[in-house]
Amino acid sequence: MAETGPNVLIILADDVGWSDASCYHDGLMGTTTPNIDRIADEGARLTDCYAQASCTAGRAALITGQLPMRTGLTTVGLPGAEQGLQPEDPTLAELVKPLGYATAQIGKNHLGDRNEFLPTVHGFDEFYGNLYHLNAEEEPEQPDYPRDHPAFQRFFAPRGVLDCRASEVDDDSVDERFGRVGKQTIHDSGPLTRERMETIEDDLLNHSIDFIRRSHEAGEPFLVWHNTTRMHVWTRLSERWRDKTGFGVYADGMQELDWVVGELLGTLDELGIADDTIVIFTSDNGAEKFTWPDGGTSPFRGEKGLGWEGGFRAPFLIRWPGHIPAAQVLNGIFSLEDVVPTILAAAGVGDIKERLLAGHQAGDKHFRVHLDGYNQLPYLTGQSPESARDEFFYYGEHDLFAIRYRNWKIHFQTKDDWFGGQLERPTVPLPVNLRADPFEQHMSAPSYPIYVGEKLWTVMPAGYILQQHAQTFAQFPPRQAPPDFNPSQMLAAVLSTVANGLE
Repeated sequence: MAETGPNVLIILADDVGWSDASCYHDGLMGTTTPNIDRIADEGARLTDCYAQASCTAGRAALITGQLPMRTGLTTVGLPGAEQGLQPEDPTLAELVKPLGYATAQIGKNHLGDRNEFLPTVHGFDEFYGNLYHLNAEEEPEQPDYPRDHPAFQRFFAPRGVLDCRASEVDDDSVDERFGRVGKQTIHDSGPLTRERMETIEDDLLNHSIDFIRRSHEAGEPFLVWHNTTRMHVWTRLSERWRDKTGFGVYADGMQELDWVVGELLGTLDELGIADDTIVIFTSDNGAEKFTWPDGGTSPFRGEKGLGWEGGFRAPFLIRWPGHIPAAQVLNGIFSLEDVVPTILAAAGVGDIKERLLAGHQAGDKHFRVHLDGYNQLPYLTGQSPESARDEFFYYGEHDLFAIRYRNWKIHFQTKDDWFGGQLERPTVPLPVNLRADPFEQHMSAPSYPIYVGEKLWTVMPAGYILQQHAQTFAQFPPRQAPPDFNPSQMLAAVLSTVANGLE
């Protein structure tokens, strides 16, 4: 093992549903994912892991350990958006760099496309990947897209696949749209076209494997955050994977994703470092069901973007041989925010949450933030029988849908359609015991109003939990306002973008 702690390989899939891996569906579905399942067989499989409501939020939660509502990264980052990862919010990479780690982020970023938001000025030595969801990347190939409109291209076209390196040289050159370059080098390798999407997973895989090999040869522990483009819409597969399963394009894409995982695990085996490496496989949000058959599967009610369990529950597998017992299934509450303090604890810093509350120096940066994550290492290793987390807050893009405390979930407002639906606020909060009704399917039962009346005692504790939660925002308020798609805010954003370009 490296002196400063284990290597870390985090594989973050995109829009993969809770039951899309065969270690979760147990043969109920027709396809298998043996390489993903291997992580479960050799480590832990979590049933109650919560991601976030959408892509940007899930990624921000994982890499910062903070709630997206706190960082302002609650919704999808569109080309040209002013919101992005702020320098005051430390990433996992920035926190492990002083411990001697080599750091790389490969694949989809989605935390802002301006230069100041790129991973290589937020603790990563290298970044190779795309900046948006796939359907945004392929918009320029639509027949009515304004390709011949220079001003539109100048301000709103998606950026290409970037190859970036952190640098000690501070480049003060300024791009009219993407801003100051700063201490990094940036090479745009060209757009992620529909044709390129067919082989992008091979490209990303090669970069991650190369970084792992170079770090191992240099004797440096590594953090590799490998972000696949699978399984976000739209799925563009090469001939190798097309029509492979007989169960549709999504199942075919899952086979490619499983192969990627197998190649990464095989590299660790080949280098003899599997026992010294923490491997995590998870997804950024709940399944996107409304695009089925090019969409994920989950037994839970709802989907990505909604406050039901199906919008937030994600697969989560973690392996660390000799530390995390093999083939265990854990039912405690876990969230992507827990990754940062858990990895820091594995690297020897078990009190990072307390350090950041008081003010913590990491390299040449000083951070003072409220980590919403918990150190789950004692739970994962079996030293503690219980999860360190009792609660979870179901934030949408702008609103709090619900909270969970242990077995109970309390809905304050509900929504059944991500894009076209309206928020509904019940007269009283709606309780669900997730150990009695994990799929939230009995809330439509004729007797449910009686149940609500009997369980009104759950409302007062929920209010107390919310009060305690709100107090953390008084001391550590949201870093920035999240983007909104109401006309007034959109107009303000457009005018600001144009004004910046004309300066």
